[in-house]
Amino acid sequence: MSTNETYESELAFQADRRRATVEFIKIVSDLWYDKSIELVLFRNQLIDRNVSEILNLHEYAGAFVQKPISIFDSVEIAQAIKTLDIPPAKLDIGKLTYEYHLEEQKYSNAISFVAEKLKGASKNEDITPKDVVLYGFGRIGRLVARELMTRMGKGSQLRLRAIVTRGKVDATVLEKRASLLRNDSVHGDFSGTVAIDLENEALIINGTTVNIISANQPEDIDYTKYGINNALIIDNTGVFRDKEALSRLLSSKGAHKVLLTAPGKGVPNIVHGVNHLENDPDKIDIFSAASCTTNAITPVLKAIEDTYGVKSGHLETIHAYTNDQNLVDNFHSKYRRGRAAALNMVITETGAGAAVSKALPVFEGKLTSNAIRVPVPNGSLAILNLELESTTSVDSMNATMKKYALEGDLVEQIKYEMSDELVSSDIVGSSAPSIYDSKATIVRKDGKNVILYVWYDNEYGYSHQVIRLAKYIAKVRRFTYY
Repeated sequence: MSTNETYESELAFQADRRRATVEFIKIVSDLWYDKSIELVLFRNQLIDRNVSEILNLHEYAGAFVQKPISIFDSVEIAQAIKTLDIPPAKLDIGKLTYEYHLEEQKYSNAISFVAEKLKGASKNEDITPKDVVLYGFGRIGRLVARELMTRMGKGSQLRLRAIVTRGKVDATVLEKRASLLRNDSVHGDFSGTVAIDLENEALIINGTTVNIISANQPEDIDYTKYGINNALIIDNTGVFRDKEALSRLLSSKGAHKVLLTAPGKGVPNIVHGVNHLENDPDKIDIFSAASCTTNAITPVLKAIEDTYGVKSGHLETIHAYTNDQNLVDNFHSKYRRGRAAALNMVITETGAGAAVSKALPVFEGKLTSNAIRVPVPNGSLAILNLELESTTSVDSMNATMKKYALEGDLVEQIKYEMSDELVSSDIVGSSAPSIYDSKATIVRKDGKNVILYVWYDNEYGYSHQVIRLAKYIAKVRRFTYY
């Protein structure tokens, strides 16, 4: 074949791939909006993705399982899912495609394969949608709002009904709130519409009304006046940090459960995927989603503890600067944090090392920790220096982490990265709270000491952990196939 013929063949194949991707996007949308079935590709979201993004995710999927996974495979499996009567579910089409390649000879076609793999979906209990109120509208609150509204679908799970803020609600305030939701300097534009409804003191997000409630204290609020009942209150103000204070949020008429988006005292601190099942939402009313750093390191530490055992270790987190630091040098109640955040590396403390034991008691007293705030607005890195009970090697350690990222209870939490060129801006927008950098792993010659590098989007990845936990508390988790 001549060079020109090869080139023409490549063009034709590229056109076929992109045409198939358009078909795939339509099936993904139909399943989501018609049946509340969400497809993901090795935990990467597919809803509202464009053609190039979908193809890039397939490239990652193929490298991850070291077996080609093409868009044509995904279309075949997605079409099979569409033909079956499956209740609301979240399905990893990457895992399904990978398994179909391995077991194809056992089945007459893709439909029979998918029917066998998803037969447990019919046993899934009916889900009652849950009203959600965001108490506060800061960095985490706005990202949670974006995700809740983008993944609303038919509203069969979590329904964002209101946002509680302080101060008057007028046209200027509403427009400022709307603008902050629409545009974000780190995460880009919101992939939806946001308008204001001054008469009803509300934001209209993707055509759905979200009330803006002004209140100085939770005791003043009656959510039922807005048609909100048995609501999950997600507090992201940072004001209420212990059980007594958080209990005040339950005093509002129409409130049912509370979820704090920070470490809490006297309440269960949950890292979803690690210890959420140990805390029954039928018996507990107030939960904490712990911190972004705790959510980053705990899944990895659980995998290491279960496989090798951990004697002791040290955590150093290289953390993006946050709103509690100063923009320019000024007084601050904590040491060093008063210096200009965007100009300095700032050594400060973190409680993440000790907080791990709240989710994994086996780590009580085993970890020391510290933090360095650095001049980036988002995207952080945890460095784990661990003494192990048993020996390992770089290849063995990476194989262990890849296994946990591919199957088991931590697949939503751990993403396995293979790039030699990975830097902090690359992980912004990742929904996984723990991004394991396989190329940076260091193991001492005797195999008893390891240094692991775990990246995390301290805003977006953490927000997804908050939403996962919210779904568990609200009892709206669908059938999943990971």
